[in-house]
Amino acid sequence: MNRKAFIVGMITVVGWASGFAAIRASLLGGFSAGHLMLFRFLIASFLFLLYALYPRSNFKLPKKEDMLLIFGLGIVGISFYHIGVTFGQLTVPAGTASMIVGSAPIFTTLIAVFILKERMEWFGWVGLGVGFIGVMLITMGSTGAIFTLSKGLLLVLFATISTSFFFVFQKPLFQKYHPIELTAYFTWAATIPMLFYMPGLLESIQAATLEANLAAVYMGVFPAALCYATWAIALSLGNISRLSSMLYLEPPIAIFIAWVWLKELPSILSMIGGFIAISSVAIVNIVGRRKDKIKEEGISA
Repeated sequence: MNRKAFIVGMITVVGWASGFAAIRASLLGGFSAGHLMLFRFLIASFLFLLYALYPRSNFKLPKKEDMLLIFGLGIVGISFYHIGVTFGQLTVPAGTASMIVGSAPIFTTLIAVFILKERMEWFGWVGLGVGFIGVMLITMGSTGAIFTLSKGLLLVLFATISTSFFFVFQKPLFQKYHPIELTAYFTWAATIPMLFYMPGLLESIQAATLEANLAAVYMGVFPAALCYATWAIALSLGNISRLSSMLYLEPPIAIFIAWVWLKELPSILSMIGGFIAISSVAIVNIVGRRKDKIKEEGISA
């Protein structure tokens, strides 16, 4: 994998992982789910607006022929994901939901392989399988979750598949637009349906604790704005299938951050699952680099 893509991808994964603890802190501090979603994406949208207005950014508006695709991806990949996960967890345990979301690399890779015709090496399939086992162990260690077919479960699964399509189908647009431009378009489009929760937002902000508001602002600046932008940059530089395997790092990192921030200690089984999830990324990237190096040496020879 391209080293720059790996570094930028890791920044994204750590930022998104921190969002789980931030969401919990905000909800415990008085925010409703709908108001929290809208508040963080209003912040993100405002930041991208400032970037677009900055003269040296050379920000361009999307072409007419791409506007429908861009709007659709923003709605599906960001709005549907956050709405599905948030409201799905009203009836689905958090551990079960996290395991379903943790399976996103599988859907992303399958879509990339079968629709975009990306080539998947044997070590990639092994890494995906190992990573999913790790995510399952993390969930079992955290909640002892048991799957039941319910509306909430289907919402979370729908959210996971939605974000997987988003990761895959935005890549062809990188040939026309800068990754940050695309992320701005997607964020603005995703914020539109969230405006449904505008009534009562100011009252919710005033009633929430200082920690809850700071956590919400943090989510708007980093997980919602910066991390979607860095992920877009990573996708523009690297292979979708390999990059998607890095998302398996989210659960173990999220557990660690929750332990430090919220004093939630992970179980031994969760830590074992985290180690296995990290190993899956190592399989994909270390073996992949060796194969790429061998190919380059063969070409040089």
